[in-house]
Amino acid sequence: MVKLKVQDVKFSYASVPILKDVCIELASSEVLGVVGPNGAGKSTLIRCIDRILMPQEGCILLDDLDIKKLRLMELAKKMGYIPQSTSQVFPATVFDTVLMGRRPHIGWKSSDVDTEKVLETLKLMDIEDLAMRDINELSGGQQQKVFIACALTQEPEVLLLDEPTSNLDIRHQLEVLDIIRKIVNERGISAIMAIHDLNLAARYTDRIIIMNGGTIFAAGEPFSVLTTENIEQAYGVEVEVNVHGGKPYIVPIRPVGKK
Repeated sequence: MVKLKVQDVKFSYASVPILKDVCIELASSEVLGVVGPNGAGKSTLIRCIDRILMPQEGCILLDDLDIKKLRLMELAKKMGYIPQSTSQVFPATVFDTVLMGRRPHIGWKSSDVDTEKVLETLKLMDIEDLAMRDINELSGGQQQKVFIACALTQEPEVLLLDEPTSNLDIRHQLEVLDIIRKIVNERGISAIMAIHDLNLAARYTDRIIIMNGGTIFAAGEPFSVLTTENIEQAYGVEVEVNVHGGKPYIVPIRPVGKK
């Protein structure tokens, strides 16, 4: 069942085209990875889907309903957006930051039910011991878990993740992506994840699209998309593609044309 459709979306900053006739579909209970070189349009696509940016052309459908027809609070009940990790955010405790994820459901007054949902989510993310810490005192990996927890308390049907592993060490990358995969599997929600690391994309996603120059260069399951030819053309890098744990594993060799 198709949960989300992006149809012929175009977006430009001033006169500079960023997205050009982008079409994608996201199934229920699916993790879709969005990869591509810097400037390919990955983050812009995520922000258009969440209505942070408004496309000049095309439409985005959630359960066959144009998201432009939804009020922002209604959209926030259905989509949870997780930005790239940032070193400075508004001063607040971890508990209060995660509680803000309940805003679409409760307005400005919380109840015992909302408190319980926050505590459940903190436990799920294994950060309940950080509840009363200022979020600005946390490491990048801890902050990213807080942002995910905040999005989950919205009880979304779709998670949008913009480089969720940026600036994280290897352990925190795996922890964060394990949690995302677990949530999708157990709660039946869907996720779109922009990510740089091709090997992490291959390991944690069901399907992958490669973006290049604002368009969809290739789309499909990891084995069909992460080929030596596709990676060389999209990234300008020679690679070897091996198999590890039943997933493609990419070994970079050199930029195209270098010896």
